[in-house]
Amino acid sequence: MRACGGPCVAILGDAMKLLLVQGANMEYLGRRQPELYGTTTAKELDALMRRQAKRHGVALEILYTNTEGEAVSAIYKADRAKIDGILFNPAGFLHAGHALRDCLRSIRAPAIEIHITNIEKRGYGSVTSEAAVGMIAGFGVDSYVLALEAMVSRLRKAGAATPG
Repeated sequence: MRACGGPCVAILGDAMKLLLVQGANMEYLGRRQPELYGTTTAKELDALMRRQAKRHGVALEILYTNTEGEAVSAIYKADRAKIDGILFNPAGFLHAGHALRDCLRSIRAPAIEIHITNIEKRGYGSVTSEAAVGMIAGFGVDSYVLALEAMVSRLRKAGAATPG
């Protein structure tokens, strides 16, 4: 796990607050199967997402975890802190992330599932996707940018916090 040093949520005034949860194996982005996931590293993706969040006036926390329970705890903590939205790549939790799915079902904030590859084309189904308001997949790391933009649009239309 990195970026925030533990389950965390930034509280920055009235800014829209989002949590990005990166599931199992995502910390090795850029090194693990670059033929599938590309050569962008986790650090580079974090920088890209922070730039995009800043451009939209959004507070973004990023959590990397290889433990499903840690992801669940972070999401519940974020929900108690009144997070506006969750972006998540279940990664290694894709097939058996039932606890993560149940967690996402029980929170008030909307969640968008993200995948770098087109998981359907690869023959994978996601157990967590039914708890998400949508899924963006198959656009490489641009899937993350698209998910952030979709969440910001959705929340602004719903009247969530606006940039402070």
